[in-house]
Amino acid sequence: RQLFDVLVVGLRDYLRKTGQRKVVLGLSGGIDSALCAAIAKEAVGSENVTGVLLPSRYSSDHSLSDAKLLAENLGIEHRTIEIDPAHKAFESSLSLSDLAQENIQARIRAVILMGISNSEGHLLISTGNKSEVAVGYSTMYGDAAGGFAPIKDVYKTDVWKLAETYNQIQGFDAIPRNSITKPPSAELRPGQLDQDSLPDYEVLDGILSLLIEGKHTSAEIVGQGFDAQTVAKIDGMVRASEWKRSQGAIGT
Repeated sequence: RQLFDVLVVGLRDYLRKTGQRKVVLGLSGGIDSALCAAIAKEAVGSENVTGVLLPSRYSSDHSLSDAKLLAENLGIEHRTIEIDPAHKAFESSLSLSDLAQENIQARIRAVILMGISNSEGHLLISTGNKSEVAVGYSTMYGDAAGGFAPIKDVYKTDVWKLAETYNQIQGFDAIPRNSITKPPSAELRPGQLDQDSLPDYEVLDGILSLLIEGKHTSAEIVGQGFDAQTVAKIDGMVRASEWKRSQGAIGT
């Protein structure tokens, strides 16, 4: 509860000090955007939060239904804007690799969200968590775009705990149960899961906390029982992602 309250105060204080009152964010149906929406609602009130659903050809039905249910539970405005027309326009203009195909979707979403931000005076919040930010599991000028990142210093495993805590505070599943229990996915290609690119989050967060807060070397982390190849991979990802972290939104 204390951590959740800190995150609410952090966002509210930033908005107050910078003279802003309204927040916009993308709602994917996943746990990170759901938690950020809950934080925003508690920080500025549901009437000042807009959630935007930005489905692509790869979005699952449950992503849309979970995002809509979240918005209804929080009492926030929500809009749905399909990104496929813009996606097809890029495909007709460019020859895109598989990775570029994934990234272009995230960047289309960012352009739409920034358009709303600029037009309506909303602060766009980025919904990336510490686990993703640390290893660069995000798209620059895509899902990393925004003026403030409420959970950038919160590990993924703690995101799940915070969601459960918020639901306990509310007395019902304000954050839909399916958003909490389903396997995390960016849904940028068919059947994509976070664990295609990353270790299980319990393992990842254990390694990251030792690397970042503990300031341990890779050898010391392996000595604590973690797989050497996995540790080397994560250490390399953290180092290679410094440029992304340097350009990322500030946060609590």
